[in-house]
Amino acid sequence: MRYTKYFIPTYKEDPSEAEVISHKLMLRAGMIRKITTGIYTYLPLGLRCIRKVENIVRDEMNRAGAIELLMPAFQPAELWKESGRWDYYGKELLRFKDRYGRDACLGPTHEEVITAIVRNEIHSYKQLPVNFYQIQTKFRDEIRPRFGIMRCREFIMKDAYSFDADEEGANKSYEIMKETYHRIFKRCGFRFSMVEADTGTIGGSYSHEFMVLADTGEDQIVVCEKCGYAANLEKAEVSEIAEFQDEPELPMQEVDTPDIKSIEEVSSFLNVSPKKLVKTLICLVDEKPVAALVRGDHELNEIKLRNLFGAEQIRLADEEIVQEITGAPVGFAGPVGLKIKIVADHSIKGMKNFVTGANKKDKHLINVNIGRDFQVDTFADIRFITPQDRCPRCGNDILFKRGIEVGHIFKLGTKYSKAMNATFTDKDGKEKPFVMGCYGIGIGRCVAAAIEQSHDENGIIFPISIAPFEVIVLPVQMNDADVVKEAEKIYHKLLEAGIDVIIDDRDERAGVKFNDADLIGIPIRVTVGKKALKEQKLELKLRSEKEKELIPLSSVPEIVINKVKELYDSLK
Repeated sequence: MRYTKYFIPTYKEDPSEAEVISHKLMLRAGMIRKITTGIYTYLPLGLRCIRKVENIVRDEMNRAGAIELLMPAFQPAELWKESGRWDYYGKELLRFKDRYGRDACLGPTHEEVITAIVRNEIHSYKQLPVNFYQIQTKFRDEIRPRFGIMRCREFIMKDAYSFDADEEGANKSYEIMKETYHRIFKRCGFRFSMVEADTGTIGGSYSHEFMVLADTGEDQIVVCEKCGYAANLEKAEVSEIAEFQDEPELPMQEVDTPDIKSIEEVSSFLNVSPKKLVKTLICLVDEKPVAALVRGDHELNEIKLRNLFGAEQIRLADEEIVQEITGAPVGFAGPVGLKIKIVADHSIKGMKNFVTGANKKDKHLINVNIGRDFQVDTFADIRFITPQDRCPRCGNDILFKRGIEVGHIFKLGTKYSKAMNATFTDKDGKEKPFVMGCYGIGIGRCVAAAIEQSHDENGIIFPISIAPFEVIVLPVQMNDADVVKEAEKIYHKLLEAGIDVIIDDRDERAGVKFNDADLIGIPIRVTVGKKALKEQKLELKLRSEKEKELIPLSSVPEIVINKVKELYDSLK
């Protein structure tokens, strides 16, 4: 490829719209352009990176025995109503009516479509197991698209769906995909971690996320380096061990707290530690009110609360509902006297003489005690883990890290096959529902995550496997016939050897060319200059390293080819 014949519209300055590093650098490097909020065009350079990720994914999925197909983005509402997700999925599902007035949506995922295909085409256990996958555009109408292609509305995704005859087979399919994902992300050059995760709107019994580790990652993960436990912040378990306070129960008292609502304000006004306060949060769990109690210095994890009840939806009650249930404005709720179900975090169990809202405006209660003053219906892990907590598996220290989700695998079980009556005949002649799994990878996210993980002040540092080009040949003086001739010779030899190479044949200053090569993140740069030619040596530089290397002119193609091989070998 020749630079002058390609389309790489780079920017010198940081775009004002850019929010994170990958967004900024992809715009500056001429890889993407925004059409509207959350919608991007992949320009040629960005598309090359996308295709390279796709090729790795396709290669490893085929190796794992998965079968590629392609499903439509348009999905009829009937399928989503069969699964029960038409109303449950939320506003991220872009619903519309076609010209015949029939309800439909743009697919954010394809569980319903693939289940319909399999129930119509696969009827016997002899046809199982099977795993179908596609690489296709999805659409999710995100309420707040941000971070460039990290969280956009239209995106490219690899999604796969396994179908097995029983739990044992489904577990095996899940493990195969787990191993496949490790190979994919290693080949992409990522430093990553597999963590336990919530199943969310996809559903199922359990799931794992694959997180690219990056300081700028939007997600927090919790890791124990001793036993290997790892989970995202939403899923991370907290030990059931509670600290029991050894002190006599004091008489409960009502105190005035005029216009004092927040934990910080109450703590300061009453001169007590936030650890001595208990927050009472009124939640609607599938629209039924529940009081959730957490310690003042902790935060409620709504996902854990939803999972505790096996609910589909959960939300904090609005001001009117809080007033109706407690008799007081938001900020003064407490458990004493409540007539609804009360769920308390384990950390509350051992507390004595704590502070709560009094269910009266501008009033709080002090010296509140469980058992004497109110009853807890259920103690459970319903809060977010904190750095002060211990590993729930081995009790050792935990670390908080930041990551970017690039893959998510789910054990679906029979959630969709039962709902959609997708069955097969087993070896005994009985009809049974398929046991399913699903497995997603954000293709564009992989490119953005690579940039977030590896960059410097000059631009992107791509792993060779997903870089737009493996090598750039850079003639410094385009007005020198010998320089141009030697650069062309090296370029053609690398092309003949199957190297993905670009020659920067622009009539530009050397500094401009160097800056663009660094910005784009091409892993290997070969610089051809007048002075180097006289010395019969050329400059070889790896984008990931600071130092340059002088190599013999006569051996340039061989050395570059070997260097390319070395970089790929490091990803195995």
